[in-house]
Amino acid sequence: MTLENISLTYRVNPVLRNISWQIQPGEQWAIVGRNSAGKSSLANIISGSAKHYVGKCSISDQTRERGLAYVCFEQQKTLIERDKKLDDSEFRPDAADPGTTVRQAISGGSALNDDALAWIERLGIKHILDRGLRFVSTGEARKTLLAQAICQTPGLLILDTPTDGLDRRSQQTLHEALSFLLNKADPVILLYRDIKQLPEGITHLLVLDQGKILAQGPKREVLARSDVQAIFARAKHQLIDLPMDTQQRDTPSEDALVLNHVSVRFSDTIILNDVNWRMGKQQHTLLAGPNGSGKTTLLSLITGDNPKAYGQDITVFGTKRGSGESVWDIKRCFGVVDSASHLNFPPRQKTLHVVISGFYDSQGLYQKPTDGQIRQAKAWMQSFGLNDLVNTEFDTLSFGQQRIILLARAMVKQPKMLILDEPTLGLDAVHTEQLLDAIDHVANAGHTQLIFVSHSVGEYPRCINQCLEFIPHDSGYQLVCRDLAPGELP
Repeated sequence: MTLENISLTYRVNPVLRNISWQIQPGEQWAIVGRNSAGKSSLANIISGSAKHYVGKCSISDQTRERGLAYVCFEQQKTLIERDKKLDDSEFRPDAADPGTTVRQAISGGSALNDDALAWIERLGIKHILDRGLRFVSTGEARKTLLAQAICQTPGLLILDTPTDGLDRRSQQTLHEALSFLLNKADPVILLYRDIKQLPEGITHLLVLDQGKILAQGPKREVLARSDVQAIFARAKHQLIDLPMDTQQRDTPSEDALVLNHVSVRFSDTIILNDVNWRMGKQQHTLLAGPNGSGKTTLLSLITGDNPKAYGQDITVFGTKRGSGESVWDIKRCFGVVDSASHLNFPPRQKTLHVVISGFYDSQGLYQKPTDGQIRQAKAWMQSFGLNDLVNTEFDTLSFGQQRIILLARAMVKQPKMLILDEPTLGLDAVHTEQLLDAIDHVANAGHTQLIFVSHSVGEYPRCINQCLEFIPHDSGYQLVCRDLAPGELP
């Protein structure tokens, strides 16, 4: 494959500039760079998704005949959107039509051959083969797309940060699988935000910085360069003052959450079994556990997005679920960032409108905001360094930029509780540190409590003082809750 003087512009903004690059047989490359470096844009050109660019992209006839496969978050979004057939089946895994199953997604409707079964076993998704795609966890969906792409035996496989959204055990399993792939003759291109994530088997690196090539060549030579090390260094930064509400609020007199004997099953599968949990005043909780253990289901019960919450003994800020409160009464308490809201956000929304929609708990802005709401939203965007994106369309941003916008949206109304499910997904080290500092700042103000989900070791806010963990037990999982001392690692 050869790229010659590739340039790409979105409206008046240059995204890629004069990219020339060649992959020789036997080489295995990774494209690395921080958020907005141009990695995904370059992958879109190689895969054929992007058409309007300047320059030449040449791929061998043999590679084209076998096809190209590209696994990324946007592909997951497209797959789920295509699979929406029944309105209620989006929320009910026991609905009449579960949609496309994991098995069908991988096999394309054909019988699974031995190679496919081996990859399914290797990726640990055999137990979900007959489950609908809409009803698997983010990590399980990620592994499904990987299995689908690998089983196509493409001439070129492109994987965008493949370990994102996976628990620690799955990350280790995938690294072993990637090493197996990279030792084969077929070319693989991996995209990463950090040079520390690189798996064994990568022979060459292409480093992008602000749409330009900073370095390219054999991995050892590139990593020895000081300018390459510098852009991935965890920079010290001064956190911009956050636009916190200075209005005095009463300290809550009741526990934030109380769950008594809560159980959820879908068809014959038990997801939650006799869960008892109390989240007290001023507690900030890390929710931990493997992919598919029930974390997302538990969060959907708390936020009221899961109809199975009704009839359960769940109390939120002193109000028992099912006591006559409306959906909007429930949502008013929460600011949420998760993959479901990210996947389902409507297209062609200006980023400023996405942030303002947090005041209304709507996915999109459908009413005229007040001047105060506009000022507050712009202030949050400025705090995260997003001033120049105010009028940019949300779906044209990189995944990492979209994630930061959604975080500003969750924080803008300063809710009683922030629920952040893998909020650092898609963020480089600098933006991750900035985000965690901002979360601590919000939590320390004393008005907002936190439920935080992360699979990344050490990427937790310092305010965390409770850990609720799904532990494997018998054929399912058991919830174990423990309080943490200040500074104690979960």
